[in-house]
Amino acid sequence: MVEKQPSGYHAIETVFYPCNHFKDTIEITHSSRFTFTLFNEDFTCNSEDNLCVKAFRLLQKEYDLLPVNIRLTKHIPSGAGLGGGSADAALTLKMLNDLFSLKLSQEQLHHFAAQLGSDVPFFLYDTPMYATGKGEILTPINLDLSPYKIEVVCPNIAISTAEAYKAITPKQPTLSLKQIIQFPIEKWKDFLVNDFEEVIFKQHPQLLEIKTELYARGALYAAMSGSGSAVFGII
Repeated sequence: MVEKQPSGYHAIETVFYPCNHFKDTIEITHSSRFTFTLFNEDFTCNSEDNLCVKAFRLLQKEYDLLPVNIRLTKHIPSGAGLGGGSADAALTLKMLNDLFSLKLSQEQLHHFAAQLGSDVPFFLYDTPMYATGKGEILTPINLDLSPYKIEVVCPNIAISTAEAYKAITPKQPTLSLKQIIQFPIEKWKDFLVNDFEEVIFKQHPQLLEIKTELYARGALYAAMSGSGSAVFGII
């Protein structure tokens, strides 16, 4: 976290890395009327608040799309800092682009994705990204973690991203994250810090216990994912 801007948004410096531990499933078909169905009794929301629906409404307003049926099966935990809802929104944009032959470029999709959420644009790509601004300014980086195992622990804790941002105190980093990420992974724990942890670990001490346990089991680096509550270890 770099600073809080006059607009109220936070300027951040972060790295996004694609991870396939959890996957949601989305099916979109033509329909005589718009319908949205969510499959997973652990997830509830007003349909119009769902990011898949918001993605459809955004393109519908711009291109007068015909009704569709969206079927979403959730597996990515909510409130875990794994970007499940944002990934769903990005995929919905891409699927609608194909379904209606809109021929939107990657740049145009990025434009729409940024209107849905600061981290939504990342999920249009399948490559590690260095992100600045509100998280929507993306630069590809050379980061390959395939030789390692990434273990993700998702406790039964949902953390509001908005509340986490309100509680955090922005800090100017001594070293750029872009520099740190090029260090050997063994050195990351000495330099690479998730600023959300200071606040969230006080509220949920069990998350610190999970991180400590990952290190005890031999993780080279462990941290909370985004604003939590998921904690990951690179082993």
